[in-house]
Amino acid sequence: MLRPRRLRPPTNAQGSHIMNQFPSRDIALLAARFALSLLFLVMGWGKLSDYAGTVAYMTQTGAPLPGVSAIIAILAELGIGVALVAGILVTPLSIALAIYTVVTAFIGHHFWTMDGMLRYDMTIHFYKNISIAGGLLALAAAGPGRFTLRLSRREAVTAA
Repeated sequence: MLRPRRLRPPTNAQGSHIMNQFPSRDIALLAARFALSLLFLVMGWGKLSDYAGTVAYMTQTGAPLPGVSAIIAILAELGIGVALVAGILVTPLSIALAIYTVVTAFIGHHFWTMDGMLRYDMTIHFYKNISIAGGLLALAAAGPGRFTLRLSRREAVTAA
C-alpha cells in the first residue's frame, strides 16, 4: 500500500523552519493583527462618533435592542480592535471577534431577504464577514507573535 509522502515546511541552511525565524513570522503576525483590526477600528470609531446614526442603523437592520446593540458594537469593535493591535489576549479576543463578526453577518447582511443589486451587495458583505472571521480564527490559532504589549508578567508567561 502506498502512503502519502509527508510534506515538510521549507527550512533554511541551518535546518530551522523558515516561518519560525525571527522576525519574518512575527512581522507577519503583527501585520495580520493590524490589518484584521483596521476595519473594526474604523467602523467602531464611526459608530462612536455618530451614536444616534448607529442606533438608527441598528433599528433599520433589525438588531435586537438597538441602543444596547450599538454600545456592544462600539465596545467590541474599538475595544477588541485596539487589544488585537497591541497583541493583548489575542487568542480569546480573536475568537470572540470572529463570533461577533459571524453574528453581525446574519443580522446586518441578510442577503437572502433581498433582491437585485442590494442582494448582490449584501451577499458580498456577508461573505466578507465570514472570511474575516476565518482570518480571526487563524490569528487565534497562530497567536500574537513577539511584537506585543504585555499586561503583566503572568500573562507573558502563559502566552509563551
